[in-house]
Amino acid sequence: MAKSLITCDCLGTQAIDAEGLSQATGLDVLPPCSALCTAQLDRAQAALERGDAVFCCTQEARVFEELAEGLDLPAPPTLDLRDRAGWSDDAAPKLPKMSALIADAMLPSEPEKTLDVVSEGLCLILGPAAVAIDAAEQLKDHLGVTVLLSDAADIPDTRAYDVVVGTLRRASGAFAQFEVVIDALQQIEPGGRGAFTLTDPQDGARSQCDILLDLRGDTPLFPAHEKRDGYLRADPSHAPGVAAAILAASHLTGTFEKTLYVKTAPLLCAHSRAEQTGCTNCLDLCPTGAITSAGDHVAIDPMICAGCGACSAACPSGAITYDAPPVDLTMRRVQTMAKAFLDAGGTAPRLLVHDSHGAEMIRLSARHGRGLPADTIPLEMSAIGAFGHAEAVAALAAGFASVTLLPGPKADVAALSTQIALTTAIAGDGKATLLDTPDPDAMSDALYAATATAPVATPVRPMGTRRQIARQAAKALHPDTDSIALPDGAPYGVVLVDTDACTLCLSCVSFCPSGALGDNSDKPQLRFQENACLQCGLCANICPEDAIAYEPRLNLTDAALTQVVLNEEEPFPCIECGALFGSKSAIDRITEKLQDHAMFTGDKLRMIQMCDNCRVTAQFHADDNPFQGGERPRVRTTDDYLSKRRDH
Repeated sequence: MAKSLITCDCLGTQAIDAEGLSQATGLDVLPPCSALCTAQLDRAQAALERGDAVFCCTQEARVFEELAEGLDLPAPPTLDLRDRAGWSDDAAPKLPKMSALIADAMLPSEPEKTLDVVSEGLCLILGPAAVAIDAAEQLKDHLGVTVLLSDAADIPDTRAYDVVVGTLRRASGAFAQFEVVIDALQQIEPGGRGAFTLTDPQDGARSQCDILLDLRGDTPLFPAHEKRDGYLRADPSHAPGVAAAILAASHLTGTFEKTLYVKTAPLLCAHSRAEQTGCTNCLDLCPTGAITSAGDHVAIDPMICAGCGACSAACPSGAITYDAPPVDLTMRRVQTMAKAFLDAGGTAPRLLVHDSHGAEMIRLSARHGRGLPADTIPLEMSAIGAFGHAEAVAALAAGFASVTLLPGPKADVAALSTQIALTTAIAGDGKATLLDTPDPDAMSDALYAATATAPVATPVRPMGTRRQIARQAAKALHPDTDSIALPDGAPYGVVLVDTDACTLCLSCVSFCPSGALGDNSDKPQLRFQENACLQCGLCANICPEDAIAYEPRLNLTDAALTQVVLNEEEPFPCIECGALFGSKSAIDRITEKLQDHAMFTGDKLRMIQMCDNCRVTAQFHADDNPFQGGERPRVRTTDDYLSKRRDH
């Protein structure tokens, strides 16, 4: 049985084409109500009792949840058509847009992967004595409190919570896993009469805690501190801020679920090989410091990761992919909305990508302003940073005329700008824009004033990895183009080899993390497959002859999928047996560099021009054979021993 869609025109303030929606979506769309949450609540009850109903109103979701609870039924799913589509100054029909929003809502959601985090409520409070001690007094009945003071004279005359004296050297970790290092640490000796005495100072003392309440009003202990779970910071002179931090700390005890935002594939990582650094995109972008170098690949601390998604959008190899929601679900959402809009009779839709802050801006604009244009479809992302050039190009290839990113206050605008620039280089001018404004009216005005270019003539919806989708989408956007020039730092391009300098040592082949560079077991040859190249820089960094450079571009021809020869030579014949080994340029260059060396005088220089077997033979028969030992001692016999005895 098809799902029932319960719609409401909200006291006649929006138009709902129930029959058109039913035909476009294949759902059972009932005639719209006018006051579903109040006077017509009986219709909501009937829909709940029938089951499998979706209520097209998120504003009054609490009312429907309470109604379902009273009927001992599960809470119904809700869908916002009014703020995102119905309330708009655009007179164009809203049927295609509503169909797209409904199709997106009907997609099966992916459950988030989480990690259980247990907090025992151990809280370390930092700050001036008066403020820190007052906070400890409020929290002592809820948490295990320790106050760090800088002056022993400020120690209160109480043992209701712990007080230590010292200087915080550093703090690391995250919620339920903080580790602090304290210098000049002195603890209270509880025995004795009179004022408390303290232990001798100790430097480098380590301790753990679950919560850090920082009331110092000084430099934050962590980068992007507002994204560090369990780290609460307030200005000690701002009483409301201190009170809010204390209240938040009091609730941080028990078992919590930490979302695992990204998944990694270390074997694909192009960060480093043999201590030579290649790609550092994610390390450069991570605002919280959750990503660190771990040898040949990077490591991500899931407890510190705040899920901004910038690393996934910038990773050239797919070693890091966003997983909350997964990348493939985002691709499906984009493609599904484009198809639903076009199938319902719409033309040239525009995609507006936003986060929760942008969703609130849309609601405010719909209620108090012009709302969104009828051709602008909003796509809410939990982390807008995860929407990179691959997703944008896929949206354009699926039928969207343009893509606009609306960043919230916590978004990394610089990282988004890089992705917009790459999208523009691939798709063309006017196809991708960044709308950076906190004003709902300014947002609406910009969207109404914008004029999108014509969408792709034949939409495509490719599947695969982000790189594969980006390539297929670019081919759909430019069917008559062979190659697209890209800006520096793009993850697509060609390796350029100076054949005069290259000696075919093939160091670059062994370092290439993606297999874009290869060799030939039959002859000295350097081969290259362009679609696999990440432009990571490892091969150029390791090349002893500085013979490698890069050209960022997106090759759309089938030649990018095949191996081409960048450099080749005839193999060098051994001067003794004629066996082929090495390359002529490499042997000649080594011979030239070592001909004046003291250790390669006489026939020794000729050994460089020999194969492995002949070189060993030549060394064995040389006068200074390194394998030859001294003269073997004569075997002693019984006669030798008897000859020394006096009785013989």
